[in-house]
Amino acid sequence: MSREVRVPRLRKPALPGAPATLRFVLRTPSTPGGVEPPEVVSNVGIDYPTDWARRGPARLTRLALHEVLMEPLIKAVARPTIDGMHRLAAIDEHQPVIFAANHHSHVDTPLLLRTLPRPWREQIFVAAAADYFFPNRIKAAASALVLNAIPIERTRVSRRSALQAADLIDAGWSMLIYPEGGRSPDGWGQEFRGGAAYLSMRCGAPIVPIHVGGTDKILPKGRKLPTPRRTRVTFGDPLWPVEGEDARHVAARLERSVASLADEVTSDWYSARLRFHAETTPPLTGPDGPSWRRAWARTARDRPALDRTPRWPPR
Repeated sequence: MSREVRVPRLRKPALPGAPATLRFVLRTPSTPGGVEPPEVVSNVGIDYPTDWARRGPARLTRLALHEVLMEPLIKAVARPTIDGMHRLAAIDEHQPVIFAANHHSHVDTPLLLRTLPRPWREQIFVAAAADYFFPNRIKAAASALVLNAIPIERTRVSRRSALQAADLIDAGWSMLIYPEGGRSPDGWGQEFRGGAAYLSMRCGAPIVPIHVGGTDKILPKGRKLPTPRRTRVTFGDPLWPVEGEDARHVAARLERSVASLADEVTSDWYSARLRFHAETTPPLTGPDGPSWRRAWARTARDRPALDRTPRWPPR
């Protein structure tokens, strides 16, 4: 009686963890040794091209969006009061300017874009965080179109970002930048970085310090829906780099100027100037200590700015 002998079929090895039906390897071929690998272009983040946002059709669209939608919305939500506009008279209106402000909320950018004086308002770009405003093509296109934003790396100094901003300033564009690098997490300021100072020294453009107050009550970090509040935008005296200064000294002067504007808002101009010249201006970063102490100090700081009821001087 003959017996049939079955020979087992050999299976081709599959990828670890892959379904048993796969009989071939799914992977990108490696680059041979000695051959330069191709450059990978992502077209998002720091690599997103924004030149199209400064051409005619995009500029007309942005102007319409700002005039028809953004300005009425800002007036309804932020109700801004503007101070210190006379301090800009020292600058030629055709000269590019670096506007540097403290940063508490996403409301800051549309608020400033609608309160900056003309003609700078009509030819300005925004330095925006590449990881937040340019993570994908849809959000990147919206940021470039609506805000005329360019991607800036905030975690490290990027030569590409600096060169793009410098080229635009040299071409006559003004710039809006937040030297803190991001929004305040608790209503107090953060230490200023040197990007605005470097660009001022590189391009010879003046820096105008700006203090924005009240936006942390409208839309603080972590909140999704805004709450209407009054805001105050205060422009400071323009700063020019002094011969022999480096970017760190210019950044320190800028931070001190914005802190003095904050002091001016919460007290009065004369007292703030006395403290500025005595180098006793309260810092933007607030007091050291636990979160409850910083929150209590912030409430005490904001109370004079919110309560503008005139009082008779003491007898």
